[in-house]
Amino acid sequence: MPTEFAVPSESGQYKEKMTTFVILSCIMAAMGGLIFGYDIGSSGGVTSMNTFLWKFFSQIYFRMKNDNKISNYCKFDSQVLTLFTSSLYIAGLIATFFASSVTRVFGRRPSIFIGSTSFLIGAALGGAALNIYMLIIGRVLLGIGVGFTNQSVPLYLSEMAPSRYRGGINTGFQLFVVIGILMANLVNFGTEKIKGDIGWRVSLSIAAVPASIITLGAFSLSETANSLIQRNEDHHKAKLMLQRIRGVIEVEAELNDLVKANDISKAAKDPFRLLLERKYRPQLVMAIAIPFFQQVTGINAIGFYAPILFRTLGFGESDSLLLSVLTAVVVGTTTFISMLVVDKFGRRSLFMVGGVQMLISQVIIGGLMKAHVGDHNVVSSRHGCAILALICVYVAGFGWSWGPLAWLVPSEIFPLEIRSAGQSVTVAVNFLLTFIIAQTFLPMLCYFKSGIFFFFGGWVTIMTLFVYLLLPETKNLPMEKMNQIWKEHWYWKRIVGGNNMYDA
Repeated sequence: MPTEFAVPSESGQYKEKMTTFVILSCIMAAMGGLIFGYDIGSSGGVTSMNTFLWKFFSQIYFRMKNDNKISNYCKFDSQVLTLFTSSLYIAGLIATFFASSVTRVFGRRPSIFIGSTSFLIGAALGGAALNIYMLIIGRVLLGIGVGFTNQSVPLYLSEMAPSRYRGGINTGFQLFVVIGILMANLVNFGTEKIKGDIGWRVSLSIAAVPASIITLGAFSLSETANSLIQRNEDHHKAKLMLQRIRGVIEVEAELNDLVKANDISKAAKDPFRLLLERKYRPQLVMAIAIPFFQQVTGINAIGFYAPILFRTLGFGESDSLLLSVLTAVVVGTTTFISMLVVDKFGRRSLFMVGGVQMLISQVIIGGLMKAHVGDHNVVSSRHGCAILALICVYVAGFGWSWGPLAWLVPSEIFPLEIRSAGQSVTVAVNFLLTFIIAQTFLPMLCYFKSGIFFFFGGWVTIMTLFVYLLLPETKNLPMEKMNQIWKEHWYWKRIVGGNNMYDA
């Protein structure tokens, strides 16, 4: 049974229930994270498979097998190999700006459908690849798919969710990302044992399964009331949708705020140019800084190259893939915990606790690798297991902080008139930094060696201080009244002044 909570009018919140309709719609939409997660997990596992390396990157295969003079940290260093991983994110970066227009003009649901369809075609092409060109083209199509879904799904979730439960519901996107990573790692562990080149083909092709689910599921989704009003649909239709979503009859207060936001939105002919105005400076800074900091935690280095990192530590091919499953389970568990507590404890506290946890574990990992992982020596099982345990502590810290919250906070802070544009900037920065990390991690691992963890640890320190000083708390506040937090913040009020278009 949905439960209604009544909020005093002066709090600025609306009457709303958690309805079955919202739960089912958000679960379906959040599954868009599956394709992003599956790609992260599958690409890292596939690039560590000998049969895949033999077919497409034979130079790396022979260097790994036969050249004992090369450092443990440098055996996988190849710009062509990293291009296989990172090409997806350049395609996604470009696609997300097209997705902004589609999401704004046609709605959130068509954007999700386009993304999942493109990903489906890319998965088929990657699994059937006969040469490096087919492989890269498949990756580009996957990138277009991820660019569209990552732009539209977090917006859909934040707009559908009741404000009191918005954090938990939006975190569902990251939870499905992690489930996708876990699925990919399990598939990689099984297919690695298949002889010939069938194993990696199966790993890449199975990406079509979650893509098919989301493509078909997109037809069952209803548009958000925010999108209906933004697309100039009849206000009565939007009101009926609000009543269905919120589970209450009295939705006039929220409807009026949406109409007011839409009137402002109509005056914004170029939302990207509008985003540069001074009154939106806090949102623009967050749209750039939060995804930037998420990537320089170093998590995608673990996500993409965990099997390669474990092989650097001396674990075998099969064991490395199995250990990647373990790290995915840890991230999934802590992301689920974040979903349960984010609306109670708030965004800032989870950001900072997770940041401190990641920093401590990275410093210790770097110290152990410097002391015990040399260029050519075999790492003892005792030290290898200690590093593995600390990596689990590190990914746990990410799982309940920067993993889900870096998608949640940007999706809830933008006013309607710049919402799709702001989300596109967030996704574009995320993909740009993901591309840079994916393309440079293996050379950085080769040259920095154990210092790679100190490098990322330094960034974790900076971003934790950034949250403490500059990010206000956003829990439980309706999206269309979010601008008031900047007016009340010790620093941002100097920028935005007293002009708050959503003051009650």
